[in-house]
Parts: sequence; C-alpha cells; structure tokens
Amino acid sequence: MVTATVGVDLTDGGRWTSLVLGGREWLWSGPGLVSGPRTGDPAFTDAGGLDECFPTVRGLPDHGGLWNQVWTTDGSWDIVEWDGTLLRRKILADELTVTANYRLTAPAGYRFVWAAHALLDCAVGASIDVPDGTACRLYLDDSPWVADTWPTSLGLGTYGPTDGSAVGAVLDTPSASVRDRGRRLTFELSCPGQPVSTALWRNLGGFPAGTPYRSLGVEPMLGRVFGLDEAGTGDAAVVPESGELEWRLTVTAEPVG
Repeated sequence: MVTATVGVDLTDGGRWTSLVLGGREWLWSGPGLVSGPRTGDPAFTDAGGLDECFPTVRGLPDHGGLWNQVWTTDGSWDIVEWDGTLLRRKILADELTVTANYRLTAPAGYRFVWAAHALLDCAVGASIDVPDGTACRLYLDDSPWVADTWPTSLGLGTYGPTDGSAVGAVLDTPSASVRDRGRRLTFELSCPGQPVSTALWRNLGGFPAGTPYRSLGVEPMLGRVFGLDEAGTGDAAVVPESGELEWRLTVTAEPVG
C-alpha cells in the first residue's frame, strides 16, 4: 500500500496543493484564475486546493488573513504569524490517514473562526454523507443564515449537474464524508471544549457573477458561522488562559461499493 502524500505551497498562504489518499488525488486544482503565489494580494482569488482560513471565512479579511502570507518552517512545523498570533501546523501521513496537528498561540480570550477550506475534485453525482437530522445553518446569497436540518430542504447531499446555484452551509458535526467514483473521503476534527462543525460550499455554476464555475467545498471548522463578525455566544473558538489552543484534523479514504 502506498503512503498518502500532501503537497503544500508555503509561499502561497501555506495552501495544500495536493492530497493523494486511497489511491487518488482529492483536491481540485482551481478555475485557473491565478498563477503563482497570491502573496500580498489585496483581494482573495480562488486557487483551489485547501486554504487555511483564519480568523474568519467570510467578512474582513475575506477568507481570513493567511492566504496571502508567506509561511515558514520551524523543524517539522509549518508556521505563520498574523495580527499578533502564531499558528503552527504539522502534517503527518501514512498508508490510510493524513493527520494535521495545529497549535495557535494568541492572547487569552482571542475569538476566531478557522476552516480547512478544502475544494474537492469530484464528479457530477458525488454525495456528501452526514447523519440525518444534523442541525445546519444555510447561507443563501448574502442573506443571514437560516436554520435547517440535514439533508436540508435544498438537497445539499448531492453534487449535481450545473443549475446556476451556489449555497453555503455550516453543519453541527465534527465529521463528514464525500463519496465519489468508488471512494469515500472522511474529514474529522477534534478540539475538546471548542465549537466544532463542518462547512459546505456547493457551487453548481452560481458563483461568481459573470464568470461562474463549479466547486465543492467540505471544510472542517472551528466555530459555527462563516463570519466572525456574526458569531454569537458559543459560535467562535476562544483561546484559553494558557494562551495556546491545539486541534487535530484527520483525513481518511477507503473504497466503497
């Protein structure tokens, strides 16, 4: 069995450029809107792969403040500083699993939202597996979120053909799977004592206006909202008195019938 591999580009916001697991590549290479690092760019441009979104996903700064920063290394850790905080990331891989360990150093009480903004290379008909009845928050256009339960009134469980829609959702679960072409990819996030969820982004040619494309995002998240500015009590992660917070993302893949 071949060891899984993860490609990263430290010059382009620490972005995961490749995730080969279970015998295939899972990350979407993007719509070709940008070439080379986005270092210092003032506005987010979708490059595909997996962007580290921190301290927010939507809002200011859009997709967080890390995607246009240059990361460095400290031993086996990838590191980046932003706005008085320090984020460390260590990615480990074996035959069946990729594990990403995170350690944030920040002032006690610092509130944030973090997401592993993973855009996946999936065919029409791929499905998203989440337990029925899971509470979720739907984001339609720029309107405030509305409460729903999985599989939702919009049928978000299927990555269907192009229909001009684009919908975001935050699901109250630490784990979600995607079934695509005989494989199942599962994300699971662990951070005891903090709000843990999974965000979804299903773009069936509805975004952006004028030059739409297709993309499927499955995004393990600390927090329960896309925008830090809309986070109520319990909706954002909070750095404890120690000034450090650790979390772990585990990704596995297996064949399915």
